[in-house]
Amino acid sequence: MLTVDSVVKTFGRRPAVDRVSFKLATGEVLGFLGPNGAGKTTVMRMIAGRLEPDSGRVRAGGHDMIEARRAGQRLVGYLPEGAPAYGTMTPREFVGFCLSVRGHAGRELRMAQELALDRARLGREANQQIGTLSKGYKRRAALAAAIAHDPPLLVLDEPTDGLDPNQKHEVRALIREMAADKAIIVSTHILEEVPAVCSRVIVIDKGRILADESPDEFSGRSRSGRLDEAFRSLTRQSGEAAA
Repeated sequence: MLTVDSVVKTFGRRPAVDRVSFKLATGEVLGFLGPNGAGKTTVMRMIAGRLEPDSGRVRAGGHDMIEARRAGQRLVGYLPEGAPAYGTMTPREFVGFCLSVRGHAGRELRMAQELALDRARLGREANQQIGTLSKGYKRRAALAAAIAHDPPLLVLDEPTDGLDPNQKHEVRALIREMAADKAIIVSTHILEEVPAVCSRVIVIDKGRILADESPDEFSGRSRSGRLDEAFRSLTRQSGEAAA
């Protein structure tokens, strides 16, 4: 479903992503871990077709995200960093708008809209202006928009950021529920996300992949060198996020 092939992205003189490669199949939930500034969000934006790599290729369902971007983006549900949305819209209006620009209309749109709002557990907040909602509900609104068109590939950048423990549990349960027939990549710096939702882990730091392994291997194996440095940063940031 997803192929990332030797992608490179440089901002100024700083390589944000340096020859990153991996594949993701339907049924996998990939935890994309790394400390802040590791290059996670840049990779996610290239996967979603929001940013072009300087070199290398990204393919979603076989569609090149540069040469066939629209075809590739039809297969992708993207929750960006910070969960941006139109503050004057309600979540219901925002999800409906996102579906309409993807070509949905009428009864099909309304059914997809209501299902997404329900799956994101927005409740009464679905009818309040997004600008008045808490950080957690703003993130739920953006998540509902990302999943509304039922994409086979989900790209979720920090999906539980800003959520309280109960909300985190609900979002993780939703990810597990969707995992059977989707390929899902979840960017996070929170270590507890790994056993909660992931079937595979990639650790990235300073733009390069340091490890690609199972959650059990990630938890159990001895770390050394650069991976150990990245893990210490992750542990510190994960603790700060939990606090």
